[in-house]
Amino acid sequence: MVTGLKRVLEDLGSTVLGAAALPDEVCAEITGVHIYDPLDELPAISDGLLLGVGVEGEDRVSALLGELGERGAAGLVVKALGDPGPALQARVRQTGVALLGLTRAASWAQIAALLRSLLSEGEVGDTENEADLFAVANAVCELLDAPVTIEDRSSRVLAYSVRQEEADEYRVETILGRQVPERFVRLYEEMGFFRRLYQSREPLYLAVEGMLPRVAIAVRAGDEILGSLWATVREPLGAQREAAFADAAKIVALHLLRQRAGADAQRRLRTELLSTVLAGGEQAAEAAARLDLATDRVRVLAAQLSGPAEGPNARTESERQRFCDALALHVGAIHPRAAAALVGGVAYAVLPLNGDGSRARQVAEDFLARIGARHSANIGIGRLAGSTTGIARSRADADRALRVLQSRGVTGAAVDFRDVHFESLLLQLGDLAASQEQPPSGPYERLAEHDRDHGSDLLPTLAAYLESFGNINEAAASVQVHPNTFRYRLRRLGEIAGLDLGDHDVRLAMMLQLRLYGSTTERSRLGRSDDARPRRRPRM
Repeated sequence: MVTGLKRVLEDLGSTVLGAAALPDEVCAEITGVHIYDPLDELPAISDGLLLGVGVEGEDRVSALLGELGERGAAGLVVKALGDPGPALQARVRQTGVALLGLTRAASWAQIAALLRSLLSEGEVGDTENEADLFAVANAVCELLDAPVTIEDRSSRVLAYSVRQEEADEYRVETILGRQVPERFVRLYEEMGFFRRLYQSREPLYLAVEGMLPRVAIAVRAGDEILGSLWATVREPLGAQREAAFADAAKIVALHLLRQRAGADAQRRLRTELLSTVLAGGEQAAEAAARLDLATDRVRVLAAQLSGPAEGPNARTESERQRFCDALALHVGAIHPRAAAALVGGVAYAVLPLNGDGSRARQVAEDFLARIGARHSANIGIGRLAGSTTGIARSRADADRALRVLQSRGVTGAAVDFRDVHFESLLLQLGDLAASQEQPPSGPYERLAEHDRDHGSDLLPTLAAYLESFGNINEAAASVQVHPNTFRYRLRRLGEIAGLDLGDHDVRLAMMLQLRLYGSTTERSRLGRSDDARPRRRPRM
């Protein structure tokens, strides 16, 4: 089987392997993994990946790249190379052999086993890693003669061995819930056990009154903590069993890396397919079929974390992905053929619904209530669709509804596109005016110029009048002037701008321009008070 170099980089780059220098085109297929032996001739390595164990220095790396280029190799992996200089980068482009760097803390055995497992599977995501993980737990159980659990960083049980009945009631509770009970997580944190566990590379013994002792070791890939391995014991491990436990943690690390690589590959595939469905076009129907996605009577939900926008970084992307995973779990529990994926910072869900689709809003509100303690987010809901073409339109609706919520500055809200349709059109009109560089003109422009040149407040006066439906007293109170003063300003702005406020078309035009361009001049936005004079309180 073969696996593309680009796919290997995508799956393993964030963990132990990274691109030091790449040729102009990264399209090589990797057919095998070979270990470098300086005392032997290079093997037949066409389209293979060479692990350069002990290869150091730019001169040696450059020479080896030349030899590999002659043999048609796909890439060379060296350890802790650092940033290659211009000469080495040019050598990579000349030979067409990718130069990859292995994290200093990672082992060659780890990367060799992981790469070979990926190559043997062909498609990285086509594995039964969970079953493999249970088999590993059983093997460790036999090795230590003790029941074992494998847990992630959040103390969720990923796999467990047989013989759990030999452990105490707390281990049974953990297995049944697939999660270490919260009270024990807090206890271990207060004891500082997790801190010591993740700092140590050796097994740690834990004795807590009222429960059987545990021995635990961090499962790591290089410097990254992937989870932990736990065994329920009667006494501390001897030196031989302790060493075996530490070796077992390395095997577990390989399986967890494979599991994550598979999950990442599956997630990318689903994201690509759902993106195709959401975009519509010729490939949408085929992509929907591959997702086994219902396309009759569905609505699209567009969910996005609220708060200040941040640039792309690992923490932000991880938070967005966790948010999308939670949405996928939520809609999947409602309908087995629902689909969700993170596309461009927005988590989209295609939710099949019965009837008129009115349940979509309740689904969205339930999700926001469920994740409210961890995430602040908004959700826009698109129209009911009955085809793949309709799904693309529903996605566009959901995006517009989401934007309306963002423009309002709210959070924790779900809105149906039908309820904010006109507000969405106004935002689109503003976009059109901005894209075509169409500044305000006519009466609005004349009033804005007068306010700017004379320090007046004619635009705010007009806005208050229109917002109050022509109620002079209410409008005057809103801008804190006497009604007679307000009437004078109203007559004055009519004369300056040539406005007939008795004409409903004129009122509509001015309301739209006030909405698009605002009701305050540049000076008033900067905090200028009314002519720097104290305001008179309106008479009651």
